[in-house]
Amino acid sequence: RREKRAGESCSLPESSWEERLANAVTPLWRLPYQKQLQVKYESQRKILQTLASRLEELGIDAQKPGGLCCPLQPVVPSPIINGYRNKSTFSVNRGPDGNPKTVGLYVGTGRERNIVCVKANHVENIPSKHKQVAQCYEEFICHSPLDSCILFHEGGHWRELVVRTTSCGHTMAIITFHPQELGPEALATQKALLKEFFTCGPGAVCALTSLYFQESTMTRCSHEQSPFQLLHGAPHIFEELLGLKFRISPDAFFQVNTAGAEVLYQAVGELCQAAGDTVLLDICCGIGTIGLSLAHRVSKVIGVEVVEKAVEDAEWNAAFNGISNCEFHSGKAEAVLPQLLASWEDARPLVAVVNPSRAGLHSRVVRAIRSCRSIRRLLYISCKPEGEAMRNFLELCCPPDPRKKLAGEPFAPMLAVPFDMFPHTVHCELVLLFTR
Repeated sequence: RREKRAGESCSLPESSWEERLANAVTPLWRLPYQKQLQVKYESQRKILQTLASRLEELGIDAQKPGGLCCPLQPVVPSPIINGYRNKSTFSVNRGPDGNPKTVGLYVGTGRERNIVCVKANHVENIPSKHKQVAQCYEEFICHSPLDSCILFHEGGHWRELVVRTTSCGHTMAIITFHPQELGPEALATQKALLKEFFTCGPGAVCALTSLYFQESTMTRCSHEQSPFQLLHGAPHIFEELLGLKFRISPDAFFQVNTAGAEVLYQAVGELCQAAGDTVLLDICCGIGTIGLSLAHRVSKVIGVEVVEKAVEDAEWNAAFNGISNCEFHSGKAEAVLPQLLASWEDARPLVAVVNPSRAGLHSRVVRAIRSCRSIRRLLYISCKPEGEAMRNFLELCCPPDPRKKLAGEPFAPMLAVPFDMFPHTVHCELVLLFTR
């Protein structure tokens, strides 16, 4: 039996490992795209219904037509449906054939102890360039005498691969390696072999712009904890977005769907209703994409970002694009923002845009926003609004609560606009407009 996937014919064998991976990573891949958008609209509607109910429990009359907390617009489609990801993370583990050096994505869970690593050659949302680099990395480690690192305490070395690409044709590969007991000379040998493979050997077909190597004894490691070591090429790749050029470091955040990000940021600019005298506060700003794309509309942009290298990128991006009305602050938002807003005396209108990770905003950030009377308009961009972001929504909208140190006039949700940044998956990027 064959079914349709986003308007194309399906060619995966039923119940194959490839089909199981496609179902796990891209659960909506069989559905025509318009149907995918309908599914996502319904999921966002349920989230807004939940928020309305939670606000009712706090004594806030938030019920709007349909039981929603605010009007919900249709899901804005992605301009690109297949191969849209500009960043992919591949794991190294045992494949269905028992090969412990399979490079791919996981089927199964650690809790069930049934993890299998399946090659991602057939996954719809991953571009062919990423698949090519993953295949070459697998070829390299299969010829390496060093084992893959499946469990840290059992030894082994070869770990994760991250591939980043841009519409400018740039490709960055970042290889994570567990050093175990290897000394400097042995490490230098492995780095030299990697460089040779991707520059002179079979991996040269990937035409990498940048090849990075990171020694890590942890699941995830920042540049500050263990520096990204450039083995070959340029230290950065570059992307063009809304007429601007952006520099991207190995661990800097950038929306995974570049074409979708352009649509998202244009809409954010409209929803901000920023006039010429407005100050835009860009919280969790990454490399400055939102603030810099809106800088021409406002008098000043203030960005806050925890990743130091991303702040360096943001400052470079501002200078390169000739934008002089931006300043960027490095540090955790919960440390930087309360200090920044506590002494805020600027009479100009202040609009806040927040784009946090799935962990949401720290409570101290929400307190600082609520306590700053100048912020009357807030745009919250969330890739998982049903998760920790829901806690933030309630903190923003609840009555003042001395026990939680929540002072200031509460916000109210006014409009919700979902953007499909992740076709074939169940995820959406939801933009919620709050005012007070």
